[in-house]
Amino acid sequence: MATQEVRSARELERELRQLAGNLPSFVQVAVFVIVSAAATGLAVYIGRWSHGLAITIGVSGPIVAVLVASAIKVANQWEKGIVLRLGEFQGIRGPGVFLIAPIIDRVRMIDMRVQALDIPSQEVITRDNVPVSINGALFFQVKNVEAAVMKIQDFVFSMSLLAQTALRDVIGGMTLDELLSERERIGKLIESAVETDSGEWGLHVSAIRLLDIDMPEDLKRIMSRQAAAEREKRATITKAEGDKLAAENLAAAAATMHASPGAMQLRTLQTVDGLGPTASNTVVLAVPIEIIEMVRRLGATAVPKE
Repeated sequence: MATQEVRSARELERELRQLAGNLPSFVQVAVFVIVSAAATGLAVYIGRWSHGLAITIGVSGPIVAVLVASAIKVANQWEKGIVLRLGEFQGIRGPGVFLIAPIIDRVRMIDMRVQALDIPSQEVITRDNVPVSINGALFFQVKNVEAAVMKIQDFVFSMSLLAQTALRDVIGGMTLDELLSERERIGKLIESAVETDSGEWGLHVSAIRLLDIDMPEDLKRIMSRQAAAEREKRATITKAEGDKLAAENLAAAAATMHASPGAMQLRTLQTVDGLGPTASNTVVLAVPIEIIEMVRRLGATAVPKE
């Protein structure tokens, strides 16, 4: 149903473009006015001698003006016109002003600019059996006007279908992790697949980009919990490494103080000095440092040597 709706919209858009292209241009209107005015003036001039000839010129003048005006076509700078004479290919004209044979020639204008197509959302099952919904954008350009018109009925709609099938084929061979982390590579693979088939139609794929990747809500919640657990794991590891480093530094500082007899006293004095400037702090040293040092030395001498 979605594909039919897209095709109907594309057909309507193409018909509107063709209708706009068939409207008379400023050059055609100007030529029609000039030829009609010239025919009217000639009819008035000849009417002095022959009323029948004047009437004939006056009636046939607008018809000739229409034929002359319809023989003139104007292609914009980004357009080329393919000319069919009684249904047979005659050549490619434009850009600019060119002439055709009225009535028997038919012209179809082809836009040579890069065109953008929306790839409708596709329901795809990845290689690890995860259903995802993906849409994208396709950018292509007509390189060979004759092949684009003669070899394919509707190259715009065909490119849309080709991009959808290529997207399904490529995504179906990918896992969910590859799909989420390698979007650029997937776009290149889809572009290569589309370019292989569309090259025969005279079309060139400029780029294919993935837009949105939608997954089931329960899978999103699971992935969110997994990401939160992974972040918590990294935080715990970082904190443990910090505690280990702090413990090593404290052990090194303790070894340095133990090797220097006066280091502990200096450290104690620095601590007291840091607490002293604040009036609300009261520091009480219950046991002087000298007594603690003396007890430590006595204990060391009292231990019997083996």
